[in-house]
Amino acid sequence: MNFDIAELGVQEKYRLLNGGVTPRPIAWISTRSKEGVDNLAPYSFFTVASCNPPVLLYTQVSQRNGIDKDTLQNLKATGECVINIVNSHLLEKMNKTSASITIDESEFDFADVDKIASSTVAPFSVKASPIRYECTLRELITLGDLPAGGTLVLLDVKFVYVRDDLYSDEGINQVMLDSVGKMGGDGFSLTSAYVALERP
Repeated sequence: MNFDIAELGVQEKYRLLNGGVTPRPIAWISTRSKEGVDNLAPYSFFTVASCNPPVLLYTQVSQRNGIDKDTLQNLKATGECVINIVNSHLLEKMNKTSASITIDESEFDFADVDKIASSTVAPFSVKASPIRYECTLRELITLGDLPAGGTLVLLDVKFVYVRDDLYSDEGINQVMLDSVGKMGGDGFSLTSAYVALERP
């Protein structure tokens, strides 16, 4: 089938992009509001923007009501967050934190996620996350203010935690990391069938 973007509605465009660009890594982002409420939410439009300087990027897709999600509101107010990497053991709890709860309620409590103090930023980290990136807000780039429009969020990485057994001179052990990817709809992909090919 062929699709002319100019002829498609918002949901049709979303399904084509969300369902075709897969699997996507998941940024499980913890922030803290000015009032001290700890927020935790997953975002799958997420990648590395730069290695030197180290910058991560995630996209918030605008809600239909036009109001920023708690994560972005908190980042604008405090400038700090932690990106927690999700493995298969954290999958169900991560999914639970995507629920819509009130702004004065913490997803850490709602999903029974153990937290730990971060090293350089105020928001808590997910204690069981195998890799955690402590970040500060670098820049916001708004691509559109219509429903399902995107805001690119660029984050400067200030501190990285890697679980001891995952790291060696070769870098991060990809099999042991056991990271989870997001597919379209309600689907997720696991990395249990890891394949390595030497670059030519």
